[in-house]
Amino acid sequence: MPVRPPQPLVVVGSINVDLTALVERLPGAGETVGGGQLRRDVGGKGANQAVAASRLGARVRMVGAVGADADGAAAVETIRAAGVDVAAVRTVDAPTGTALIAVDAAGENQIVVCGGANALVGVDGTAVGPDEAVLMQLELSVDVVRAVAAQATGFVAVNAAPAQPLPADLVERVDLFIVNETEYAAMPELREAERVAVTYGASGAAMFVGGVEATRVPATPVSEVISTVGAGDAFSAALTLAILSGAPDEQALRTACAVGAAAVAHPSAQPPLDRLEVYAAAGG
Repeated sequence: MPVRPPQPLVVVGSINVDLTALVERLPGAGETVGGGQLRRDVGGKGANQAVAASRLGARVRMVGAVGADADGAAAVETIRAAGVDVAAVRTVDAPTGTALIAVDAAGENQIVVCGGANALVGVDGTAVGPDEAVLMQLELSVDVVRAVAAQATGFVAVNAAPAQPLPADLVERVDLFIVNETEYAAMPELREAERVAVTYGASGAAMFVGGVEATRVPATPVSEVISTVGAGDAFSAALTLAILSGAPDEQALRTACAVGAAAVAHPSAQPPLDRLEVYAAAGG
């Protein structure tokens, strides 16, 4: 079990509307697949992680941007309803970000993201308090992520997705990177990072310290996979909170794997979750 409540968390990141087509199988190049069912949900890696962290029991505030449109208003209200402080979410002169997602019967997905208002998130308004930890992703400009990390005085975690080249000063500053195995292979500079958590889907997760694997845990078994879209974001939020709570790396990874397993059982990228300690117990 985590040994103390995690410190307040500020999530600086993307807010999108997810348009999800549930289909029997994913289309190939140039192919049309019919028979889909359409869902419209609030998403974006930043919003997903902020909502997950709040549902896991943390005090969370969100920094981001939406458009002055119905999607933006609905997104902000959804994030607020999950218990997240949205005072630092700006309304800007651009459409709310949109993700076009196809999910097949096995839960695998294809995603195209149209950044929209997320491209207008800047350093202004992203001040981080001395008592706050920071969780970010790479759906915002890497320059913004870099600047926020540089000004933060406490713990900084970055879910380095989607993969892209990382400046050396960011790699040096960040306390925890979180990536999947494909992203880890695409960013060799992460071998120089202090600590990197790598997810391997059904094969579990590992923690690399100074480029060397220090801990590996198996995945939490699941009876049915509905969608993997929100699993990585739930994992990222849970791992960050578990480490902030004082859990050692192995226990933190097991807890995060349990949360990720719970997430794949729901079609939304913002699944309902129990408090962190429930998954800490389940993860052993």
